[in-house]
Order: sequence, then structure tokens, then C-alpha cells
Amino acid sequence: MVKFCVATDSGCDLPGDFCEDRNIHVYRMKYYIGEQEYTDQMNPEDAIEFYNKMRQGAVPKTSQMTPHEFIEFWSDLYKEFNLPIVHIAMGSAISGTYSNAVIAKDMFIEKHPESKVYVVDSTLASIGYGMLAIWAADMRDAGETPEACVEWLNNKKIHVNTYYTCDDLKYLYRSGRVSRAGATVGTILNINPILNLDKEGHLIVQEKIRGRKRAFRRIYDIVEELVVDPTEQTLYICHSDCKPADVETFSKTLIERIGFKDSFISYISSTIGSHCGPSLIAAFFVGKPRF
Repeated sequence: MVKFCVATDSGCDLPGDFCEDRNIHVYRMKYYIGEQEYTDQMNPEDAIEFYNKMRQGAVPKTSQMTPHEFIEFWSDLYKEFNLPIVHIAMGSAISGTYSNAVIAKDMFIEKHPESKVYVVDSTLASIGYGMLAIWAADMRDAGETPEACVEWLNNKKIHVNTYYTCDDLKYLYRSGRVSRAGATVGTILNINPILNLDKEGHLIVQEKIRGRKRAFRRIYDIVEELVVDPTEQTLYICHSDCKPADVETFSKTLIERIGFKDSFISYISSTIGSHCGPSLIAAFFVGKPRF
């Protein structure tokens, strides 16, 4: 018997049809280019169009889910299913979405005192918290309680490791991750930063590598050092419209070298893509605890 609903937002970077198949309920995030409002469609075609606009000079802006939007989203779920809700939020060190969800939870329960809502601070971004949503759906389907699911996710999330790289620093400059001088010099020197998240979920520039192929090789080394039981897990890869050959090489090399049983590849949505721009690629896997 299903005992709870699994909810998240489209920043989880899981494909929309996949979420529908797994009964993961997703709030579609909004973004703006100029005065025009768009809704994340959670499919590759929409993502490709989004990144092409960025390449042509568009500067998209995103907005967090407001408490009011959370309440409307949860109200629809509660009305349809009359079940507790486990909502997996983007990490609080990256976005204010989690804080808004906590505010909304109190307001929602005041309106529906018989209801139960659990908000998980994933401490992750992109498909990192998509992984938590998948695991929550697995536990739901296995008949676990929402309390057991939330406890397991809170213990497991620290073991989700992620390493990113990109070859265009102007978008990281816009988001405040590198200085203007750093972006200029880095571009001239073909610097590809390697980024990761610490245990609280802060984005860190861990290393600066010259050349994309070298950056890939360094990520392979890092994953091999940190991964735990690769043959028992799926490797998750997301990217912001990278060259198909790069994505294929990245996935194939990690599977063959490290022994992941398979890979799950998805596009980075507008939520993160507005800040990272085209060309970023990331590997997510279960490994040693983040520090």
C-alpha cells in the first residue's frame, strides 16, 4: 500500500516523462528572458532551445518557489491523494527554496491540521536531488513509511558526490563563482574548473585544470578514489547541452574504467542552467561522505 507522495521541483533535472512513470510529482519552475515568462518543460528539446538562446546572448533569470506556490502545489496533491507528502528540495546552501518550503509547511499544516508534510534539505543540486527523489519513490513503492524514508534520505544524502566541469567561464562569472579577471585569464588559458559540493551543499571550485580532456581525466580519477560499490549503482550524468560525443565519452569511460552497472543521462534544466550556461557536465554517484 502506498503511504506517501513524493514531490520535488524541475530543478531535479529528471526528464518529465520519467517522473510521470515513477509517480514523482514535480513543480515546473519558471524562468524569464526579458519580460517573457517560460515554464521548464523537462525535456531535451526545450533544454536545447534554452541553451541556444543563451549562446545568442540571452540572460535568463530564475525565481525560487514562493511559500504560496508550495501551498498551491501541495494542496493539489493532498486533494487528489489524501496522503502525507515527502518533498525533496534543492540544497539550502544553494537556494532559498528550502527555507520557503519550511515556511509553507507551517502554513499548509495550519490550513490542513490533519495533514503531514516532510521537507528534505537535499544539500544537493540538479540530478543530485533527483537521485533522492528516485530513492524516495523506491521506498514508497516498497511500502515504507514517510518517516522511515525521510530518515534514510537524510542519512544517505551526504554520500552523494558530484563533480562538474565546464569550458566557458563567463557564466560562472555572471553567477559570482569566479571574478571577471579570473574568467578572462581562465578563458585565455583554456582553464576548465572542477567544481563540487561540500557536506552542507556549498558549491566549491576544487581545482583548475587546463584543457577539457584533462579535466575529464581528473574527474575520472576523483570518482575512482571516492566511489563505493560502483557495480551496485547507477552513474548519474547531467549536462547543459554538451557535444554528444563528449557526453558519450564521459559516460562510457566512467562505466568501463570504474565499473558502474549503467548510466542515467539527463539535461540540466533552466534552474541551474541559467547560472552555469552551456557546456557544463557533471557526474553524480554514491561514495565516501562529502566533507
